[in-house]
Amino acid sequence: MKRIVSLAPSATDTVCALGGGDQLVGVTAHGDHSARTVGGWLDPDLEVVAVLDPDVIVASDPLQDDVVATLRERGHRVEHVCPRTLGAAIDSLAAIGAAIGRPRAGRALAASAREHVDRVRAAIPADADRPVVYCEEWPDPPMAAGNWVPDVVRAAGGQSPFVEAGERSRAVAVDRVREVDPDHVVVHHCGSADGGRERYDRRGWDLDATVHAVDDTLLNRPGPSLMAGVTALAKRLHPETAIPAWTPSADQAPTS
Repeated sequence: MKRIVSLAPSATDTVCALGGGDQLVGVTAHGDHSARTVGGWLDPDLEVVAVLDPDVIVASDPLQDDVVATLRERGHRVEHVCPRTLGAAIDSLAAIGAAIGRPRAGRALAASAREHVDRVRAAIPADADRPVVYCEEWPDPPMAAGNWVPDVVRAAGGQSPFVEAGERSRAVAVDRVREVDPDHVVVHHCGSADGGRERYDRRGWDLDATVHAVDDTLLNRPGPSLMAGVTALAKRLHPETAIPAWTPSADQAPTS
């Protein structure tokens, strides 16, 4: 079996969902796997990575470009996925599956994810209101969530006019948020299992909106947990609708 080092929590989640958790020999300090820690996702200890002698390293996000370039210069094989949209995040499940020797599992998990998004969309009545949602990824300065989050909001039956899907998250002023007048605020600060609701409340924006705190892993990690994020958000935006749960399916066969 291939020895794997993951340099992103989303990659770790994906490897585990594909049945490769026992192949992980190194992960970053930001994940919750029991494999050896290699440091931060932006500054891993390259000597530790070398000692672990991985067959493949999985990285995510353009912010890791320099680290990936250095690892490749040192002779490591790196699968670098950089999804910016929900569709690209789903495609990356298959790409990682192929890279770690589990292509069938990767294709199955990606297909399962697409089907789940379609089921959630279909569950929301066509004539239902599409509430306006402000998703906050970071508290200081307040950052309106971009990348795949606007796609997740749309899949969950809402609209997110602050950042276009595929664009990076950006700082936003309270005046801009008040001007848009969102129906819902979703707080999902990076690194906050409780979403960071207390920090948001202390700011005193006092918007006329329903505020939800969501575990950041459901919206900030471009991996399998995004599908659970679609469900969680849809249940909050459309509480009167029966929203299907995320039940991932991946063929665990190690070869094609």
